[in-house]
Amino acid sequence: SSRRAERREDEEGPRRLRAAAMAGFVRELERRDGPALRLEQRAAGGVGCVVWDAALVLAKFLETGACPLARRHVLELGAGTGAVGIMAATLGANVTVTDLEELQELLMVNIENNKHLVTGSVRAKVLKWGEDVTEFQPPPDYILMADCIYYEESLEPLLKTLKDLTGPDTCVLCCYEQRTMGKNPEIERKYFELLQRDFELEKIPLDRQDEEYRSEDIHILNIHRKQTVGPQ
Repeated sequence: SSRRAERREDEEGPRRLRAAAMAGFVRELERRDGPALRLEQRAAGGVGCVVWDAALVLAKFLETGACPLARRHVLELGAGTGAVGIMAATLGANVTVTDLEELQELLMVNIENNKHLVTGSVRAKVLKWGEDVTEFQPPPDYILMADCIYYEESLEPLLKTLKDLTGPDTCVLCCYEQRTMGKNPEIERKYFELLQRDFELEKIPLDRQDEEYRSEDIHILNIHRKQTVGPQ
């Protein structure tokens, strides 16, 4: 019986650690007006589980008022914790935050934790890049993306989703941290090369970003569909 107790204790340790990791840790994101957003993160799990710096920079850029968000239809791709989309909803936008199935629970928790700050609306939905986007039509006014360029294999599906979702007036705000390690520069170069076939890109200068939440190696791009010229 003592051996059984030891085995139970052996199993108990990892289980406790897992539970602690899943309990997450809260990141506060200050807002210019009113209380901070409280964003739960997950220590266990993949890239979508923490608030990345690019998400902070984009969320704080939205607060500058450079893009009017009140009553606008906004979609966030690869939302992760939902930081950017929830910030947009506190600024009056009607927001759908999207990510994979396994991140829905975290998104729901963060929507619930911050719903008293929302002046527009916010909901979470599953959207897998490259798949059908009919339920997200008509095209949103804004698409928000923070640090969505990681994997070479996700570039084509992401670009397909962007093309399928954007209308002629959709403004895509893409914020990413320039990474110099490993294959990152190559993946970034390929992404922008492919993107420029269908989209116009404009870099938002640092002096138009939040004074505190900005960085030389984090870039915000304003992206629009290229205007197609009909037959003469």
